[in-house]
Amino acid sequence: MASRRTFLKYTGATTLTLFAYGKLGGLREAIAQIPGGTLNPLGVPKYQTAMLIPPVMPKAGVVNQRGGKPIDYYEISMKQFAQQILPAALPATTVWGYGSVNGAGSKNALLLHNAPSLTIEADVGRPVQVKWINDLKDVNGNFLPHLLPADQTLHWANPPGGTAGRDTRPTFASTPTPYTGPVPMVTHVHGAVGVADDSDGYAEAWYLPNAGNIPSGYATNGTWYDFFAAKALANYAVSWGPGFANFRYPNHNRASTLWYHDHTLGMTRLNVYAGPAGFYLIRGGPSGDAAVLDTRIGTAAVLPGPAPKDGDKFPPNKTYYEIPIAIQDRSFNADGSLFYPDTRAFFDGIAGPYIPDTDVSPIWNPEFFGNMMMVNGNTWPFQVVEQRRYRLRFLNGCQSRFLILDFSGIPGVEVWQIGNEGGFLAAPVNLTATNGNRLLMGLAERADVIVDFTNVVPGRYILGNVGPDEPFGGGVPGVDFPVADPASTGQIMAFNVVPALAADPTTPPMFLQLPAITPLPAATAVRPLALLEEASAFFADAPAEALLGTAQGDPNVGPAALVKRLWMDPVTENPAVGATEIWEVYNATVDAHPVHIHEIAFEVLSRQPIFVDEANGTVEVVPGSVPTPPEPWETGVKDTVIAYPGQVTRVKAQFATAGQYVWHCHIVEHEDNEMMRPYRIGPVQAAQPQAQPLASLATRPTKLFMRRRRR
Repeated sequence: MASRRTFLKYTGATTLTLFAYGKLGGLREAIAQIPGGTLNPLGVPKYQTAMLIPPVMPKAGVVNQRGGKPIDYYEISMKQFAQQILPAALPATTVWGYGSVNGAGSKNALLLHNAPSLTIEADVGRPVQVKWINDLKDVNGNFLPHLLPADQTLHWANPPGGTAGRDTRPTFASTPTPYTGPVPMVTHVHGAVGVADDSDGYAEAWYLPNAGNIPSGYATNGTWYDFFAAKALANYAVSWGPGFANFRYPNHNRASTLWYHDHTLGMTRLNVYAGPAGFYLIRGGPSGDAAVLDTRIGTAAVLPGPAPKDGDKFPPNKTYYEIPIAIQDRSFNADGSLFYPDTRAFFDGIAGPYIPDTDVSPIWNPEFFGNMMMVNGNTWPFQVVEQRRYRLRFLNGCQSRFLILDFSGIPGVEVWQIGNEGGFLAAPVNLTATNGNRLLMGLAERADVIVDFTNVVPGRYILGNVGPDEPFGGGVPGVDFPVADPASTGQIMAFNVVPALAADPTTPPMFLQLPAITPLPAATAVRPLALLEEASAFFADAPAEALLGTAQGDPNVGPAALVKRLWMDPVTENPAVGATEIWEVYNATVDAHPVHIHEIAFEVLSRQPIFVDEANGTVEVVPGSVPTPPEPWETGVKDTVIAYPGQVTRVKAQFATAGQYVWHCHIVEHEDNEMMRPYRIGPVQAAQPQAQPLASLATRPTKLFMRRRRR
């Protein structure tokens, strides 16, 4: 069986892009059914459930600020509840989800908690304020433990450590059992531009529910919570308190597709897997729908709509032609409960010894691939569509899985991408003509797509997935890597095509002129950064943690030393307020990583082959190589970019808002075990918390390009 390292050598670092030519001449590897819980995915009926189109989150009201714009105000809690994710004949699943607890500002207010949650609708430049409430309590007001096994040996929130030991990697005399205490949460709006650090969902600004039985000595909030609470009070005149925080979003983005989810230190993979996430759509402004022109007549184009709106009835009494679609992978047990591994042995068979006797955590899995596909909260649903154009806003909300959505099983369909995370592209991209009706999506990436069913014969058709059931490194599906299991994860959802009810009034995508993109200023600094993986010193072919780091020197002119950086190490990325910088991300691992930078939206500039010297721990750009431009669907601005192995990925951003933020890999299993770093815009803030580096971990040697076995 080929290892991940061997596979990289075979394919060659310079060809690791989605549509590169494979060098193996047809490498295909039969893989076993994906392991998971006690519920066999092949026994779960498909296309039994109509896909939920998420309604709009009701408002609590509007706050009128003196001398400023009105603020849309929400009160949203996270609760535990049962939801019918599997088909109706199977048991319900206990999950967590967000929902409004005050709909006084909306007509037909739907006070519904769901996973995924209701959509927050916002307007460009009009602020939104949310009171985020951690309500993970039972009917008696006592805290609810986590639904999933939480590993206490990571660098995590660590409430049992008290105020002195919170947000650390604790030490143990023997291997600890899973954490069973109250669950911390803090919400991040992914892609929010211009948000102050107090409202970004900083990983150490978490808080526990205001429960009646919090154990004595537990920290009830994170290291940065009180500091941010004081800032929010001073800046917005809003208070934080036990079990809640008030965040404000200025909505300085272009019109775009954002989403919100939990971001607690060392627990994001578990908290998000349990359910809490939802869309956050920003509309209007100079780059909104009204600015799209029809080139045939020079006036405003007509995009598919309507989308759900505030005040719509539920179930709806209208047909939606603009639909947000969140795709996630999950595994289940026969009783309907969520399955997530409770031992490292699930990943690679290592049954111990674990920390403190070795460097391997007892529960953390380097990646996790669910064996069932869940769309908008249901496994393998169907959506009825007419023979006309639809606007579908896709989100890859999986844990570790790169998706390659495959529309080729829908004869006659035509697929155009018009936007990504940062709003409209520079021009529409005909995925049918250029990509064989396939759409690559890294973790947390979004794609705004027009799908034209006009010429599709009525019937049922399956949206496929030809991404891998393993870590992704680029290449051609079915040639450079095995595609997803055709009987399970190779299927996403069904489209049931029916005749159109009326003529389609929308503009064909080839005639769309999308709003112009304002280029960023020239960069004043270049930062060489690194994606690293560390192998265990005790077990062969065993990853111990994923890391970020820096390159000391300029890899563009010669070998530069790779230096790993831990979460608690001092900030190394510190742009000045207003500065425009190029960040060069050197991927010294064998897998692709979706890199997300909080607070800003960036331009993707280029990619270029690199050479990593494992023996000397250095990296350099391959001499004589030429940078390649971004893919057409990466034009415009983005907040998440795929950094391929064996390449440097360059992005440019302007850092306009002072404060403390983070950048990280959005494979959430990586993010939770050191592949996240703080960065600061501007000077250190008065009275801000200070990091305390853990020298014992910082001195551990790094082994580059550790090998991964295919399952």
